[in-house]
Amino acid sequence: MLEFTVHAGICGFTTLIRASSTDMQAVSIEYETTCPHAAKAHNELTSVDAFAELFRKPHETSVYATLSKHLPHVTCPLYSGFLKAIEAAAGLALPKDISMTFTPA
Repeated sequence: MLEFTVHAGICGFTTLIRASSTDMQAVSIEYETTCPHAAKAHNELTSVDAFAELFRKPHETSVYATLSKHLPHVTCPLYSGFLKAIEAAAGLALPKDISMTFTPA
């Protein structure tokens, strides 16, 4: 099981995603979050088919469909955070940190 932590930004919320797969396709998901909006998706976002999720447009994934019912901001990094955790858990990418950084103009 891998762990992937998302620090969402100015809202101050943190989400710890745990994802695992025994067959490199079906991915089980567990997460803990301080975000009250993401917490509402807890019972809906428990497992996915990695191939069905990762080889389609972002707005067509069950991750986006599930989270978008609860997250109030389209720019929330949890969308990509869950997909990155799923990708690594299925062995479709190495678990490497990502970052987004504002640079002063």
